[in-house]
Amino acid sequence: MRTGRLEAFSDGVIAIIITIMVLEMKVPHGDTVNDLLTVLPIFLSYVLSFVYVGIYWNNHHHLLHAATIVTGAILWANLHLLFWLSLFPFATGWMGENHFSALPTALYGVVLLMAAGAYYLLQQAIIRSQGPDSILKKAVGRDWKGKLSPVLYIAAIVATLLAPWISEGIFVAAALIWLSPDRRIEKVLPRNDV
Repeated sequence: MRTGRLEAFSDGVIAIIITIMVLEMKVPHGDTVNDLLTVLPIFLSYVLSFVYVGIYWNNHHHLLHAATIVTGAILWANLHLLFWLSLFPFATGWMGENHFSALPTALYGVVLLMAAGAYYLLQQAIIRSQGPDSILKKAVGRDWKGKLSPVLYIAAIVATLLAPWISEGIFVAAALIWLSPDRRIEKVLPRNDV
């Protein structure tokens, strides 16, 4: 199988995830600023999750362009990633509706941690399929961002015991690390493949 079909399927799932997240935001009942402020935590959790889903979509696009074939292991690893991404609307909604309280914030961190792990497994499945001269392996190199993110998510989960706002700060910091486009894969692929 070529990567185009896998990418199209994944793009569709990610688009649905974003759609579900935005549909979970309810219009406030009232027309005052105070009424609008009551939904601020929901909106902020949506913005954070939208950024994370966008980061995954962007990096997933580059990851699949580095793949030369799609194996069964890659298919399952991709579904594993999509499973964890599909939990973003639930975790986002629960965290926002409960104004970033400890348990929902910790669950959000667990979903981020599991998605990062799933992304790593997909990356490794593609590298294994390419053999010892893997283009992707050369591109990711030491992968400091990929190694730092799970550490930050674990720290954020633990920080919910102290104060959930610390966790939120860590989540934002981790997103900011990935917000600048990751050009490692672009550098090793021919220009027309990106």
